[in-house]
Amino acid sequence: MKKCEYCGQSVDNQVVFCPHCGANQFANICANCGNVFSNGVFCPKCGVKAGQEAKICPQCGNKYYSNACPQCGYSQANVVPAREPVYQVPAQPVQVNVSYNDPTLRDKTVALLLCLFLGVIGAHKFYEGKMGMGILYLLTGGLFGIGWFIDLIVLITKPAKYKP
Repeated sequence: MKKCEYCGQSVDNQVVFCPHCGANQFANICANCGNVFSNGVFCPKCGVKAGQEAKICPQCGNKYYSNACPQCGYSQANVVPAREPVYQVPAQPVQVNVSYNDPTLRDKTVALLLCLFLGVIGAHKFYEGKMGMGILYLLTGGLFGIGWFIDLIVLITKPAKYKP
């Protein structure tokens, strides 16, 4: 058995979160004498706490491999130390359905020609349905020519049919 360090309720050893308060920090309850002791490995011979991974007592040299009660030395092999829960995001396949009959797809050649000849006034942005950017290009001369030049290079690298 374990005892919740927040609400004091006794819970089963397999419980990770307290069903009463939701905490995840527990103390051990000795099955032999009922002593409540904190998580950690105690030497069953002299009661010195030696940490979770210790196998030899630093004080008396006794060999032990599990949590033991520091009062009576009873070893509880089935005590599960509190640990953080592991959350896993389920892998979901990503489906990309590209249909060449999709009305939202744009033709690369049309967009490239619009950008090349009328890109300074944002014609390619209007063609892609980006009205706000089209107006911005119209008012600033293709973002002072820099945006027009970058868009020209980006359009060259796009596939024949693309989603804007």
